[in-house]
Amino acid sequence: MKQLYLWSELSAMRVLTISKAYVAGTSHRKLEELAKCPGVELIAVTPPYWLADDGSKQDLERVYLEGYELIVTPMALNGHFHIHYYPQLNSIMRRVRPDIVHIDEEPYNFATYQAIRLARRYGALPIFSAFQNLYRRYPPPFRQFELYCYHHTRHAQVCNKAAGEVLRRKGYKGKIHLIAQFGAEPSLHYPDPQRRPYQPGEPFILGYVGRLKEEKGVPLIIEALALLPECCRVVFIGYGPLRDELERMAQRLGVAERVTFLGSLPSYKVPDEMRKMHVLLQPSLTRPNWMEQFGRSMAEAMCCGVPVVGSDSGEIPVTVGNGGLIFPEGDARAMAECVRRLLEDQELYQRLSRQAREHILQNYTQEAIARKTYEVFLEMLAERDAAGSAPTAAP
Repeated sequence: MKQLYLWSELSAMRVLTISKAYVAGTSHRKLEELAKCPGVELIAVTPPYWLADDGSKQDLERVYLEGYELIVTPMALNGHFHIHYYPQLNSIMRRVRPDIVHIDEEPYNFATYQAIRLARRYGALPIFSAFQNLYRRYPPPFRQFELYCYHHTRHAQVCNKAAGEVLRRKGYKGKIHLIAQFGAEPSLHYPDPQRRPYQPGEPFILGYVGRLKEEKGVPLIIEALALLPECCRVVFIGYGPLRDELERMAQRLGVAERVTFLGSLPSYKVPDEMRKMHVLLQPSLTRPNWMEQFGRSMAEAMCCGVPVVGSDSGEIPVTVGNGGLIFPEGDARAMAECVRRLLEDQELYQRLSRQAREHILQNYTQEAIARKTYEVFLEMLAERDAAGSAPTAAP
């Protein structure tokens, strides 16, 4: 580690990081923290907007911009997860001449292939991200993109342990670093200092933040609400194709007056709504092509002191830790019972609220994630300097 420390003191590193996720303003806090690390000259690339597969459009939010350069550049085939790319990335890389290129995309995506190929052209060290926690084989040309990525990188960042296991099973030989993509920001995600202990009969707010899609299990929330006392209310924050179905379902089950849809909100406004919640619900369902990979909204809510009631799909139990209750996925009655426990046992509720925030502060803050990422960059550069050569294929 001494060698890495000396390198950071004597040299600067120019890092080019590329991600469509940077359209969300709260993600920029990680960039600010990374830019504070010794010797880092940080340039971030993102599109002006991202079209999600549920039809929603997230425009770029400019919120936390201190200490680094943000390049907003067009994205070709925007909205196509696997085949989008950046037409101007070559000219950007030629101007920036980075030491490290971090492409925040899956290895089988065309944008990853593009970024790694250009990184090699300009003598930069590439690193990619992986989130996919299910083993899947992809047809051409995506398998070829994946193999190219594996062959020409020595380092990968994974946001969950299962994603690292998938990489190994697929033959990746480089180093794998378990680091969340983004976390919570304590200066933004904090408990309501005015909140007093819950009193029986008051509204008990259950929140959901995310896409209104089938695999997110959102119909289960309406089912569970119908099993809970009148004081329980649900607030949905997000957009998706199930919005109308959820409204009809609430009407049919007689709980429509207890359900509120706020739609999509700017990322920096969500914490204010989270602080009004008593519990965050995360009833995700495992599907053949997807299971929960991290759950950033859970980390943010927990940092606000809001316990989570989540299913046992994917990484939810890991992210929640001791800051909530877990139920078998697909079981609305079990979810309702977890909520009822928190409603009726304030000692349990207060303990989980404290533990939720402590768990995030210890493991999933933007500052901690930035520092871990920086240490990987130091390791990459130290390896290059020790070898005395440009990047080569992973062993």
